[in-house]
Amino acid sequence: MTQPFEIDLHSEFMRADLFLAMGQPTEAARILEAVVEAEPANEAALELLARSYFGSAQLAKAEGALVRLVTLAPANGWARRALARTLERQSRHDEAAPHHRVADALGAA
Repeated sequence: MTQPFEIDLHSEFMRADLFLAMGQPTEAARILEAVVEAEPANEAALELLARSYFGSAQLAKAEGALVRLVTLAPANGWARRALARTLERQSRHDEAAPHHRVADALGAA
């Protein structure tokens, strides 16, 4: 039996995706934080959360989400490239370089 306070994670994910598509990354991130807390190994939710943080210039939070994503999926070229760009936006170019190299090797755009 479903408890009244439980969230439908898929619906919340889709709602967050819609907010991000509508140019409201802060609201998308707020929704996704609960989804990722409920399912910390959900790569799709972590990716969308990282995109939301990046889109709202919450770079430290974006970095944290991307590090978690890269840890879960080391061969995710998109996550490597996004982590590199997040580090670059924080003027941490030396730390970004290895992630760019791995993204290049994986064929990520």
